[in-house]
Amino acid sequence: MAGLGGGGTSSGRERRWRGLDRLESRNRPPRSLLVALVLASVTLITLDFHGGTDSPVEPARRALGEAFGPVEAATAAAVRPFTAVPTWFRTKGSLSDEIRDLEAENSDLRSQVASAGFEKNRLEEYDGLTQSAENLGQALVPARVVAYASSQTFSKTVTIDAGSSSGIGPDMTVVNNDGLVGRVLRVTRTTATVLLITDPESIVGGRVGSSMEIGFVHGTDDSPAGDELELRLVDDAVVPAKHDTVVTWGSSGGPYEAGVPVGRVTDVYSSLRETSQRAVIEPFVDFSALDVVGVMVPTGTTSDRAVIEADGALR
Repeated sequence: MAGLGGGGTSSGRERRWRGLDRLESRNRPPRSLLVALVLASVTLITLDFHGGTDSPVEPARRALGEAFGPVEAATAAAVRPFTAVPTWFRTKGSLSDEIRDLEAENSDLRSQVASAGFEKNRLEEYDGLTQSAENLGQALVPARVVAYASSQTFSKTVTIDAGSSSGIGPDMTVVNNDGLVGRVLRVTRTTATVLLITDPESIVGGRVGSSMEIGFVHGTDDSPAGDELELRLVDDAVVPAKHDTVVTWGSSGGPYEAGVPVGRVTDVYSSLRETSQRAVIEPFVDFSALDVVGVMVPTGTTSDRAVIEADGALR
């Protein structure tokens, strides 16, 4: 009985497998159909390739394009916002970087434009020092004014950024490209204090250009402009003329070299009580805008910076 029961089970399984095979064979397309489809495809491809615009497939292709073209366009338009999101983020980041770069470049350009006039004036002053060295026949150590004395000191001095290491010492003459500035009072290794000729304690030996008469130029306290000078000639009988030029006459061992332009006579006053002539001198130097100056040094002076020689050459 057991054997019979086992045989019945096996035969039932075989019938099910045969049924599945028949179902698969029924659903599988005939082999001849597949061959026919492949041949048709190859034929259409060949005709389309050789036919060009006259291809028999062209009307069908055109019809399909007209039918599905709008659908494809609509689908692309609907999908484009989603596919463009990564590109948008990348583009936005690169644009931000470009904007930052452009802003930095614009800032640099604005700074260059703003400082162009300053650099131009400074270059002109350096060129003027070169010409002054040639005209005076003296070597100059160039320096910049870095500080003015406060009003509480009751003195008219400035600090320059060159000192003993640049070959500068006390009582050396200081000029700029316009004329006489003052003399060195004291020095440190890297700076020097300069007494301006407009200080009331300053006394400069001066010579009137037209008559060669000598006198003394003083700074003044009561000048409305604050930078006028006063000239008193040694010969009281001589009256300087307006617009006469005054230069230093220099002295052996004195603090001022000879022939340095000081200023121009603007007014002359006579004092009956003192029986003398007093001339008002307008200095050539604009003391409210001092920047680049030159300190007169002997030729061959050892310096930690370039020295403008008497012939205008840099050493």
